[in-house]
Amino acid sequence: MTPEGHLYLARCVKILAELEAAEVELSAGQTAKGLLRVGLPLVGTLVTPVLSDFMREHPDIRLELDFSDRMVDVIEDGFDVVLRTGEGSDSRLISRLLGHYSPMLVASPRYLAARGIPKTPKDLERHTALAHRFPSTGKVDPWLVLEDGELAEIQLDVQATASAVEPLIDMALQSMGIAYIPDFFTARLLRTGTLVEVLPGSVRDRKVFRALWPSGKNLSPKVRVFVDYLAAHLFAEPRNRP
Repeated sequence: MTPEGHLYLARCVKILAELEAAEVELSAGQTAKGLLRVGLPLVGTLVTPVLSDFMREHPDIRLELDFSDRMVDVIEDGFDVVLRTGEGSDSRLISRLLGHYSPMLVASPRYLAARGIPKTPKDLERHTALAHRFPSTGKVDPWLVLEDGELAEIQLDVQATASAVEPLIDMALQSMGIAYIPDFFTARLLRTGTLVEVLPGSVRDRKVFRALWPSGKNLSPKVRVFVDYLAAHLFAEPRNRP
């Protein structure tokens, strides 16, 4: 590069830095308001109470909520932000971890009375499984439990699969088998005794819940306050124990 080129580059870098600083200042001065399009998985039990509180605290933000377990294209489908489990793999998106949850093995007392209570992880192979199937890949969510001090994947006798959790809960309540479902769905059902935890403490699976939005230097105020609010409240006690 010529000496003139070095001078030109230095001047351009300075101009870009000033422009970025100006954009940040402008964004900071804006208020969080307007329509916010949010894509969410079918986990109303977890998010609905927090969303209601968010709406009360931010009345100038109007929420348009799309509950679905289908894989959406955040950019092409026009979402401001989506909430998803698992790791983000789209390089066009920025993600933020909102918290963790763990699945639990649960069944109805009637099912366990009829089929027996599993004493070891190996016993699960002789029971009927109600399993979650990922809509994006078609694969069944593996059951990961601690067996003889080591993590093992249980070979399942699958009676039914579903791409959403609610049908699995309904089938477990109808004594159709043992289900492997997120802990934030189970707390109330366990308290009332309509479902019972199977092999307590044996599950060793920890999953992530995150927010994703289109990449760019400027995060809009409405997205920023929404993601910050979820990060602070979504998995705070007693939210994860409805």
